[in-house]
Amino acid sequence: MQPPPSVSPEVFKDALKEMRGAVGAEWVFASQPDVDLYRDAYSLFWEEPGELVASAAVAPANTEEVQRIVQICNERSIPLYPISTGRNLGYGGSAPVYSGSVVLDLKRMDRVIDVDERNAAALVEPGVSYFDMYRHLRDRGSKLWIDVPDPGWGSLMGNALDFGGGYTTAQYRNHFEAHCGMEVVMANGELLRTGMGALPGAKTWTQYRYGYGPYLDGLFKQSSLGVVTKMGFWLFPEPEAYMMTSVNVPRFDDVVPLIDTLGELENANIFNGMPGVSSPVLFAGGKNPLNFPEIPEADEMNAMAEKSGLPCWSARLTFYGPEKVIRAQWEYVQSRFPGASFTEHVFVKLPLSDEDLARIHKPSFGIPSLEMFTMGARSRFELNPTDGHFWFSPIIPRTGEGFVEANRVIRQTCRELDIPVLLFSPPVSSWYRAFILVMAIPIHKDPARNRHLRQAVKELIRICAEHGWGEYRTAPAFQDAVMDTYSFNDHILRRVNEKIKDALDPNGILSVGRYGIWPARLRKGDRS
Repeated sequence: MQPPPSVSPEVFKDALKEMRGAVGAEWVFASQPDVDLYRDAYSLFWEEPGELVASAAVAPANTEEVQRIVQICNERSIPLYPISTGRNLGYGGSAPVYSGSVVLDLKRMDRVIDVDERNAAALVEPGVSYFDMYRHLRDRGSKLWIDVPDPGWGSLMGNALDFGGGYTTAQYRNHFEAHCGMEVVMANGELLRTGMGALPGAKTWTQYRYGYGPYLDGLFKQSSLGVVTKMGFWLFPEPEAYMMTSVNVPRFDDVVPLIDTLGELENANIFNGMPGVSSPVLFAGGKNPLNFPEIPEADEMNAMAEKSGLPCWSARLTFYGPEKVIRAQWEYVQSRFPGASFTEHVFVKLPLSDEDLARIHKPSFGIPSLEMFTMGARSRFELNPTDGHFWFSPIIPRTGEGFVEANRVIRQTCRELDIPVLLFSPPVSSWYRAFILVMAIPIHKDPARNRHLRQAVKELIRICAEHGWGEYRTAPAFQDAVMDTYSFNDHILRRVNEKIKDALDPNGILSVGRYGIWPARLRKGDRS
């Protein structure tokens, strides 16, 4: 048993004894085989001295036990790393950001506390996965949907707090924005409720998120300031129908008005599902539809389109609602794209039939799956299976010019720096008014290859920042590097976050180093 940094074996042994008294001996894990289960299976430091590992783990069953664990650690300055289900593969998994931390595993807190059918809301604990919530809603005959990410085995709460996204309408697919109210254990063990939850006996905890006074919920997004133990979510009432269509334009330069008009129509709520942009001509020949190639110059791409008869660009639009309404919306959309061709790919009435289930994209209907894990496995697109991947996810402008520039710069940089790419997504529209370019970079349990990747990706982060593209989320290996790029006014964003950290967690025990925010004792010098 290896104690956390700067904690003596005697102090750590005493803390584990108290934890066993608080949660039961069977829920404190200190043996090496048990602690190894909290390694990041996709670690960029696998079997290297810098691998991020836990010293122990503890799994409380309720908020009161969380409070007691936090108090035990705070009294002894023992670093504590909360996870919900630990399924955050590609962004760190269940391993702590600060090696030697005790993992606070919230998987046993798996209650769906309430589902409010009339107001389309739910209140859940951190261990509730998307599969759990989906089954709960189906078992009670609910007409409400959840919005799910890829894959669906993670926690609603964990995904929202890390700013994950899904596939349905904009007000639900931004998972943090779809939350409403939190219960949070602070670093000293005190309990905070935000929004209307701060009113004892409140009837509207999951209905009105802002409460009274400053809005505090954002302090706990991608943060190290508290342990969220309950969280409200707004759910999507099942629509009457769903339709997926595409607008196809013939020439390279059409990408600019295509994306501009797409954004205008979404912002005006003419269509309400997740849009997308792709290139039929670049994907001709059976190429992996999730691995967007480097965009050629206009003349070359136009020549490819003329030779193949395929459009240069295609915009996907999805609609949820009454059939008459969405067909009228689609008719209006077509009137806005003179010279384009149009395709209706899927139209279904809800609820789904067995035949529908076989032909639809399940997450677009709030159905969780694990199909994402086919990525990297042996297939006709990938003949050499990987040992995992990590995500590179910069935010870029939602414009044609912005997309083309980012595609070319990032593809060229990856080629020059020898960064392999397993997946390079078409521009992702999880949120209004911006694109994400999501890349999966494969890893192998090969220290030399991983050392190269760590240095190369830090350079990629720097180059993207020079172009004004910052990552919104990243794996622990790069969290400091990404935070360094948010450097306006001598890094005031980080400095303000550090002041808040010092005020709310003066002993610096919670999620140490997460997203590049370190407690005062570790901001300079040795972090071992």
